[in-house]
Amino acid sequence: MEFLTSYDHGIHAIDSGYGGERFDAIHLIVEQGRVAVIDTATNACIPRLLAQMETLGIAREQVDYVILTHIHLDHAGGAGQAMAAFPSAQLVVHPRGSRHMADPGKLFAAVQEVYGEEEADRLYGELLPVAAGRIIEAAHGSTLSLAGRELLFLDAPGHAKHHMVIRDSRSGHFFTGDTFGLSYRHFDAGGRQFIIPTTSPSQFDAAALHRTVDMIAGYHPTALYLTHYAQVVDVPRLTADLHRLIDAHVAVAEHCRPLGEERQERIRAGLVELFLREAANQGWALQGEPMLKFLAMDIDLNAQGLDIWLDS
Repeated sequence: MEFLTSYDHGIHAIDSGYGGERFDAIHLIVEQGRVAVIDTATNACIPRLLAQMETLGIAREQVDYVILTHIHLDHAGGAGQAMAAFPSAQLVVHPRGSRHMADPGKLFAAVQEVYGEEEADRLYGELLPVAAGRIIEAAHGSTLSLAGRELLFLDAPGHAKHHMVIRDSRSGHFFTGDTFGLSYRHFDAGGRQFIIPTTSPSQFDAAALHRTVDMIAGYHPTALYLTHYAQVVDVPRLTADLHRLIDAHVAVAEHCRPLGEERQERIRAGLVELFLREAANQGWALQGEPMLKFLAMDIDLNAQGLDIWLDS
């Protein structure tokens, strides 16, 4: 099985293995022998990252930056392990996330509340702290140089308050984490890609997410790199679809607002119907029960996030 996809401009996507095949990507930017790693997946994924770097002929000492789009653990759970492996690297993170990388105890406790203690331990293992002196807080509009290649960091709330996106000056492309949604290659049909939003707990903000999507689109990138999963193109169409589906998620939640204890389950049922219609109307390669099985975790998390949002 191929775990590595290489694009133009020295950009590579590594299938981390988290969640299954082509579910979670770790991205690399390589410039004149210097490297930035964008998102790390989980502790269990770091050996594959290191193996694929060896395939590319990249030594650990060549990594200048480990950049986190945000600190949800499918993006940042392996950050401590990665920093231990890359002796020259600095960790770059949103200012709201830096203290949780230096002391991840509260972060892991919050994850245990969502997944349960046993499942959180199974998925993520022990989170290693990162020395505060190796952490860079990337404020909105700040830049870093990767061998002269400028990386621009932009605050990108909506999915999480500690989310940022990264614009690569050489390509004009963006690394968007989760804020530009999910686009799984399993659903591609006839060369056409599709997008869905992620409204997972606990900081979903519909209005902020719309603004963030518009901010990204306003730079007119020809490609984006999503953690779930890798490169997408046809950005104007995907932008319109993402706005439409954010609104559709909100409509499902608002319809269920008056309900009591069963509200989250009713939201989930509404999302199931929404995705069944979307798959049929757009011609996704996965339809019906196979599609719902693939998206089961995302649907559950979206329903939880919307339920919390209604009370926020």
